Amino acid sequence: MKAIIVEKTNFEPTYHNAKLVDIPKPELTEDGQALLDVHAVSFNHREVWIRKGVYPVIVFDTVLGADGVGRIAEVKGNSSKHKVGDRVVVMPSVGWTKDPRGPEEDYYILGGGPAPGLFSEHFVGQQDDLFKVPDHLTDAEAAALPLAGLTAYRAVFTKGQVREGQNVLITGIGGGVALMALLFCVAAGANVYVNSSDDAKILKAIELGARGGVNYKADKWDSQLQNLTHDEPFDVVIDGAGGAGFQTFNKLLRMGGIIVSYGMTVKFEVEYSMVAVLRNIEVRGSTMGSRVEFGEMVDFVAKHKIKPVVSQVWPGLESAEEAFNVIKAGAQFGKLVLTLKNDSKL
Repeated sequence: MKAIIVEKTNFEPTYHNAKLVDIPKPELTEDGQALLDVHAVSFNHREVWIRKGVYPVIVFDTVLGADGVGRIAEVKGNSSKHKVGDRVVVMPSVGWTKDPRGPEEDYYILGGGPAPGLFSEHFVGQQDDLFKVPDHLTDAEAAALPLAGLTAYRAVFTKGQVREGQNVLITGIGGGVALMALLFCVAAGANVYVNSSDDAKILKAIELGARGGVNYKADKWDSQLQNLTHDEPFDVVIDGAGGAGFQTFNKLLRMGGIIVSYGMTVKFEVEYSMVAVLRNIEVRGSTMGSRVEFGEMVDFVAKHKIKPVVSQVWPGLESAEEAFNVIKAGAQFGKLVLTLKNDSKL
């Protein structure tokens, strides 16, 4: 079968190959497994970090990719959860079943490491890690859902405790997680505001249900944001940037407000001051989520007919490098997807 693997290179600066290869089709080796015919896969910044050599626990010559959708081609054992022909998405990690605090076992995200990835024509997974795709989603939308959807769901609901009527700031709108967080918060009835360095992305976010947004490169962008809320404080900030923004969040949040940090793309550290302590502001780190949360997320998407935002779709694994170039440039608004099957529901 065709697959994309991470191949070690000696380039300076480091940028390992994402190489299209032919490898043996995986086989079912134990009860409870299922073989998928993969229909579509989507990209995350994680794949770029692996290629740049900055991601921990890289295993070279393994298949990349954490996100994908497909149909079950074969099952092993007597499990009644799935049957041949079911269209499913894959839980994008292993080792975390249900503990709301964190993984119970050694935890790995799929692709480029100890757990095999989905950038391939076929994939073998545990049936417990496969979830039926909500009927309203196309294959491209379903492929865009798993990692971003799980990360956003845990950040918004488990850690952020977002509720109807609350004011929520989502930073860096345009990426997959931030957009899913926006859609989840809007569906929950929260008042959502965003920031970005791109005014066009702010306008698109408003079309998706945001109440408003500001450009964080503008002088006193926090004051502009307060004008939009008529000086009402924020209950929750969902942040994937890190860096100096935390000092501004302290001014924007109510007493006892919550900052949920699911990433630090700007700087790998933040400043948490005594001012924040005295105002009872909490910082809650959040990465991915459990299998239970993944199931809850899929159910929430089905109930509210939420559609992940897909920025661009290419045909075939052969187009992977084009998608990598787009994600490196940060030009996308939503997820980047490759389709593998001509008969996919697109």
